[in-house]
Amino acid sequence: MVAEVVLGVCGGIAAYKACELLRLFTEAGHRVRVVPTAAALKFVGEPTWAALSGQPVATEVFQDAHEVPHVRIGRQAELVVVAPATADMLAKAAHGIADDLLTNTLLTATCPVVFAPAMHTEMWENPATRANVATLRARGAIVIEPAVGRLTGKDTGKGRLPEPREIFELALRVRKKGLDLDLGGRHVVVTAGGTREPLDPVRFLGNRSSGKQGYALARAAAARGARVTLIAANVTLSDPAGTDIVRVGTTEELRAATVAAAAGADVVVMSAAPADFRPATVRDQKIKKTEGGTPEPIALVTNPDIAAELGANKRPGQVLVAFAAETHDALENARAKLIKKRADVIVVNEVGVDKVFGADRNTVTILGADGSRAELGELPKDDVADMIWDIVVPILNPQDGSAGRPGWD
Repeated sequence: MVAEVVLGVCGGIAAYKACELLRLFTEAGHRVRVVPTAAALKFVGEPTWAALSGQPVATEVFQDAHEVPHVRIGRQAELVVVAPATADMLAKAAHGIADDLLTNTLLTATCPVVFAPAMHTEMWENPATRANVATLRARGAIVIEPAVGRLTGKDTGKGRLPEPREIFELALRVRKKGLDLDLGGRHVVVTAGGTREPLDPVRFLGNRSSGKQGYALARAAAARGARVTLIAANVTLSDPAGTDIVRVGTTEELRAATVAAAAGADVVVMSAAPADFRPATVRDQKIKKTEGGTPEPIALVTNPDIAAELGANKRPGQVLVAFAAETHDALENARAKLIKKRADVIVVNEVGVDKVFGADRNTVTILGADGSRAELGELPKDDVADMIWDIVVPILNPQDGSAGRPGWD
């Protein structure tokens, strides 16, 4: 569905990336009105924005004053995205300052608003910026977490603008969800990918999990207003906008990161595929072929059951979502895991070669600790993620009286 989008651009070196974001919106058929600040025009000129958007570019409150642009643009918008959003713009928006066309537009917009900050790490971590971000989020705006990476000059750290495609996809999800941010103010932890257990310096035991379903769950949670910690095990996907990413390799590393993050989380979603076993010893040199060609046996030990540990230590009100990837007797095995892990929900699917792992679609059954069951036909993993959150939110917020959970028998 075509949307009326306002793209606000602030004065930062990342302004050039907003050109790519603009292209993504226009190529998807959306009508985009670019509203740059005066500082933004120091980085990318007005003709560029006009040419890429096919729309006139207003920069001043008094430009075309008879059309009252400082009110009209915000009223007509169905989605406002500010990228990059500087510390100055976050402060102005949080305090209701309206000293240019973009800040006036933000005050008159009644649609979803997404801020994609970009600034140096010290500016992002400054208490004043953190307070402004908290204020905007409390009012229903989506302020996505900056990425970690190269900043201006030789600096590296948190504060980099997320990739334009990730901002684009998150923004469309926000528009679809509307102003009902049912995970607003919540901290969500999502694990994704597959762990690898080293045998020697070059080999490992692992699995085929790509992390696509976990990343979809993280993207969906961010679009619904959550603060998302994404713990990624050996994933090569693009970082989802609006998430804090912790990278791990082995099951022990996954356990340590997840237990630490879960301590302050409202929801933990264990969608990663940790290896059940690891070698009892790791060779410090590459294992060589023997004279007769018969390899030496490799002794295995059992890895910790992370979901079961989290379930045993779950705080009152905390929600645990487990996953069960099965090759046979899927529902029977999943029900046993649901009980053993003390999970609130378990998502089960059948996996195998060329089945689920690495695919863009998934077929799952969702079982609840209360005996409920939902069967989802084959769907894109992004849609599966949203349906999982549709089921989790009423469990997280029982006071809302949402007795009828979507899709549940």
